Amino acid sequence: MFDAADGTAFTHEQGARARKLFAAVVLAALDDAIADDKKYGNGPEQIARWARSRDGREVLSCAGIDPNERVVAGLMEFVAKGVRTSVALSREESERRSAAAAAEAEAA
Repeated sequence: MFDAADGTAFTHEQGARARKLFAAVVLAALDDAIADDKKYGNGPEQIARWARSRDGREVLSCAGIDPNERVVAGLMEFVAKGVRTSVALSREESERRSAAAAAEAEAA
């Protein structure tokens, strides 16, 4: 009985690791698109083309992200902002955004 439970837990853990790996690929694609946007000015179009491609849809699905047009629009918006993923995911950036939102709420 414990062998079946251990096997299921191991399988679930492996799936979670695989999703994290594919999520890292999505983050790398976003960083590449941001670099293209700064260099050539076509970053949002590049990420949209990738996300709509067969490979992009497969990677997004494996990362646990539904590859629909709403997601593509969100990826394009993220790239257009020009904030690299490592900065956007940092605690300092999160605190800065929340402080700016609080200051904006007080002003209104």
